[in-house]
Amino acid sequence: MRSQWMLFLVFCALLAIAGCRENPSSDARGHAAKLSIVTTVAPITSIVENIAGDRAAITGIIPEGTNSHTFEPAPSDSRLLNNARLMVVNGLDLETPTIKLAQANLPQGAVIYSLGDKTITTAEYIYDFSFPKEQGHPNPHLWLNPAYVMRYATLVRDELIRLDEKNKSAYEENTGKFLNKLEALDQAIMKAIQTIPANNRRLLTYHDSWPYFARRYGFQVIGAVQPSDFADPSPKEVIRLIEQIRKEKVPAVFGSEVFPSPVLEQIAREAKCRYIDKLRDDELPGKPGEARHSYIGMMLENMTIMFEALGGSAEVFKTVDPTPAAGAHADYRRKD
Repeated sequence: MRSQWMLFLVFCALLAIAGCRENPSSDARGHAAKLSIVTTVAPITSIVENIAGDRAAITGIIPEGTNSHTFEPAPSDSRLLNNARLMVVNGLDLETPTIKLAQANLPQGAVIYSLGDKTITTAEYIYDFSFPKEQGHPNPHLWLNPAYVMRYATLVRDELIRLDEKNKSAYEENTGKFLNKLEALDQAIMKAIQTIPANNRRLLTYHDSWPYFARRYGFQVIGAVQPSDFADPSPKEVIRLIEQIRKEKVPAVFGSEVFPSPVLEQIAREAKCRYIDKLRDDELPGKPGEARHSYIGMMLENMTIMFEALGGSAEVFKTVDPTPAAGAHADYRRKD
């Protein structure tokens, strides 16, 4: 009789262990754990943070200030993926090495959710100097167009609700607040553009990050310095850019705060225009936890720098609140 009782207890214990393994969303005390999400570049992390708030644990795997196109995750980064239920990526070939690591290390049933290909069609892809069509990789920088980020937000909302329906109302409320902030940003940009002389609405940048922005707001991208292989441009290309700047009387060229470009600085000097190396496309200003350390904060800083350099006013941007719509903060990894 005693042996039968012992067998029964062992059977119950095995059932309990199996139940724990089948329910990774519960912690050791049986309480519901937060949805574990891994993201890639900081703007994507910020977008997810705005939607999920404190209902999820969010970690950005690509450190801020790192070239996301060439970032190679270390084997130790696999630990960030082992317990994630969702990985949110921009897609459009931006994070290929990181996605490959995720495919090898995410637990069974986890989802890699790509935003870019669900936001625009192949007919809307842009190819340019940094992303030539013959190489087959479209420009992936959709997030610099706030209208596309509105679509990103609704995609993230719907996926979070699918995975975590009990928090549906929170995700919907956070998304509504975030969309209102994005609408305010979009309208502020539209208004501020009118203060820039029409002939100055031209962009020459270090990297081709701004074509989707330009398409929405009526700017002309006249070139980028960084070619598709991330090397310096040829002397012939440098001369062409200098002549174009002189001919079109471009008032300023824009470098990256993260990646200094002596070549772009030289181009600006020889073309006798201003060189401003303060734009950022995937690093947020300030420190994690600060209001301006957000996607909207990054865009406001970029717009202020860009519009003032092109002869316009940035006054309207003071009315836009950069604070994340939800109260929690994601875990942003910083470049060492």
